[in-house]
Amino acid sequence: MSEESQVRAFYAGKNFFITGGTGFVGLCLIEKILRCIPDSGKIYLLMRPKKGKEISERLQEFPKNPVFEKLLESKSTDIFQKLVPIAGDVGEDGLGLSPQDRQTLVENVEVVIHSAATLDFQESLRPTVKINLLGTRRVMELCKEAKKLKVMIHVSSGYVNSFLTEAHEKVYEAPEDAEKVISLVDTLSDDALLEIEKKLLKSHPNTYTFTKHLAEHEVVKCSDHFPCTIVRPTMIVASWKEPVPGWTCSKVGPQGFLMGAAKGVVRRLPLAEKNVADYIPVDVVVNELLVAGWEAAKTKSGLSVYHCSSSTCRPFKWSVLGNTVNEMLHKHPLKSAVWYPHLSFVPSLLMFRISAIFVHFFPAILLDMMLRLSGKRPILFRLHKNVWNSLNRLERFIFSEWKFYNPNTLELAKKLNDADKNLFYIDISTLQWLDYFQTLHLGVRRYLNHEKESTLPAARKKDMVLLMFHVIWQLFVLGISWQIFAWTTGLTLAQSAWIAPIIYVLFTYL
Repeated sequence: MSEESQVRAFYAGKNFFITGGTGFVGLCLIEKILRCIPDSGKIYLLMRPKKGKEISERLQEFPKNPVFEKLLESKSTDIFQKLVPIAGDVGEDGLGLSPQDRQTLVENVEVVIHSAATLDFQESLRPTVKINLLGTRRVMELCKEAKKLKVMIHVSSGYVNSFLTEAHEKVYEAPEDAEKVISLVDTLSDDALLEIEKKLLKSHPNTYTFTKHLAEHEVVKCSDHFPCTIVRPTMIVASWKEPVPGWTCSKVGPQGFLMGAAKGVVRRLPLAEKNVADYIPVDVVVNELLVAGWEAAKTKSGLSVYHCSSSTCRPFKWSVLGNTVNEMLHKHPLKSAVWYPHLSFVPSLLMFRISAIFVHFFPAILLDMMLRLSGKRPILFRLHKNVWNSLNRLERFIFSEWKFYNPNTLELAKKLNDADKNLFYIDISTLQWLDYFQTLHLGVRRYLNHEKESTLPAARKKDMVLLMFHVIWQLFVLGISWQIFAWTTGLTLAQSAWIAPIIYVLFTYL
């Protein structure tokens, strides 16, 4: 007789309350519960109207989301009746809940998963305090009222401790008094807040990591009342195995620049190839949330902390990929590509900025002009300008290396029986990064660039045409540069022929 899943048995019949359910992690989490824990109770989703759509309308769109394709191969859309939309917002007092909805949650919820947050590294202090810090406090207040609560699962981030180069699975001392920070946000103007922001953040690189760090202490305060667990993912990337390999809806990190690289508009990427980059697939994150909740619920109170990370157990370095990135781009090109794809890594922001002028901004001006002539909205120059402006804030994350030790996670993986090791896998020891990035590229092609496999023949033909134009463009630039050099030095083209290979070599380094 085969072993039964202990994790699934725990969640059977349990009612969930999930914040951030429409985000990258949230959607994957909901899909996992519906597909792998079909006998769970109701899943209450905190949602707010968006783009003129009421929450009921937003919920009706769920079955159309590609993340649920695997689920709907074996289930009918009736499975979505488990999802119950609750109008609210973590950024509002009392989570913006009506008295009736709050009472429904208090009476019925047994598992709380708090995933909602503002992830913008460039956001100012006021909205991040309102959502990340106070939002967590409001969720914890609801948890204290919940009559049947079995466990509270808080989605944090490995980078809450990015002021350290090596971090462990514990809650570090708060960087500032939360009440002081809240008081400043309540009383100071935006300009005054901006003026003191750097001093307030201390060694934190941005308001996101600062407020998420403070939010962890809101969880700590409640850990004597009911079991709590904090899971800290690092950089979350496309799925490894489930619901389908490569699924993503996030344009953050590798997914975003591979999306642009496949189009041919992102041609240079600043990064330290020799540094360990801590990436973790979204399906592993979702599994760890559920497994950590199962383990925490074995006690009546207390706090456990887990790093959902790869840097110390399955490290990845971009140097591993080498030229594989460009091979991937041309093995599975895009029909919608606008320029011949070629991605190169540059080791500093200065080199990136210099090269971006030639390989990003000049082509962007040309391509935007063509878009205007065809009656379409120009977007490329603005896109590259936004990237340019954000680089100073991102530099620390681009060129720093962190080690997030995860012995608690490794130990947790050992506690799973064979059924759960397959169903709720959190062990990434068998993850092969080279194979994974090929899968990620295919996922980006399908889910972000919205191109099906059937478009490949046409895409490969276009790739050859773009290569021809790329060669012609390079020869044109080389010729113009050669002529300019000859004109400024007073030499003939024949006399200055030696400069042509030098220009070409220099251009390849840009």
